Amino acid sequence: MSSITRVAGKIIIPTPFAVGDVNTYLLKGDALTLVDAGIKTQEAKEALERQLKELGYRLSDIEQVILTHHHSDHCGLIDVFQEDPLYGHEDNQRYLKRDPAFMKEQKDYFTSMAKQFGVPPQLMKYANDVESLYTYSGSKPLTHFLKEGDWIPGHPGWRAMETFGHSQGHLSFYHEESGTLIGGDLLLGKISPNPILEVPKRAEQERLKPQLQLNDSLRRLQNERLTIVYPGHGKDITEPYQLIEKRLKNQHERAFHVKSLIGEDRRNVLELAIQLFPKAVKRDPALALFETLGQLDYLDSLHEIESEMVDGVVWYYNK
Repeated sequence: MSSITRVAGKIIIPTPFAVGDVNTYLLKGDALTLVDAGIKTQEAKEALERQLKELGYRLSDIEQVILTHHHSDHCGLIDVFQEDPLYGHEDNQRYLKRDPAFMKEQKDYFTSMAKQFGVPPQLMKYANDVESLYTYSGSKPLTHFLKEGDWIPGHPGWRAMETFGHSQGHLSFYHEESGTLIGGDLLLGKISPNPILEVPKRAEQERLKPQLQLNDSLRRLQNERLTIVYPGHGKDITEPYQLIEKRLKNQHERAFHVKSLIGEDRRNVLELAIQLFPKAVKRDPALALFETLGQLDYLDSLHEIESEMVDGVVWYYNK
């Protein structure tokens, strides 16, 4: 295998989700590496096998798998590669192992959050049916951890960047010489990634603010030389700086739309989510709530709003 490393192929895998197909990437260098592994369905496995064959490879030729993050559309087929090293950020491990204590921790945490949002617990999928979140996820534990600045084994010049926000273990992989980024779900061409709330790593840790993290991660990219971004969904991004500015601008405007919805009154997260996403809040209430919470966190960071808890529900109002 040549020591010159490159993106040798983009493999497009179908998912049953509204986001549509997910992209995985083949890196060719001193190790044949699959970046992300699609979703756990037979259709996805067949698509992976077929497109690998078109590139001249078989599943058995893959020598290692690297994850951008733990979401099921990115880690679903990791069990296919039982004998191969699996790399990712350490925070992904709890979502791959899914031991009973962590599953209970998730249920308890999101039950508490549901009350704070003003949501009846029976409507909070994350709290009531945690197991269903992993229907399409693989369960092979990571064999090696990657963190900020680590080089991808077998691929000189490729380093990991911690780009949290969409998840707390989200990594992007950057090749400075060519200006290439494998970005996972950090920057997508058609949609903005959801700032998904996750259980803090430590019980005493304050609630995470993923929208602020996501914005910081996007701003980091503005300081790097980028010629192309290979995203987790959709087409390759050839004008990344322009898209980053658009994403940040749109998010800012969305947040101030939320501020206008609050008006002279007070609102909780559920009330605002219903106004912002009347259809999505019925289809996937958790994601609609997380998106709404993200806008409130952003407004709070600008000192535009205040909040208070009354009978366990957090209410927001304009300053």
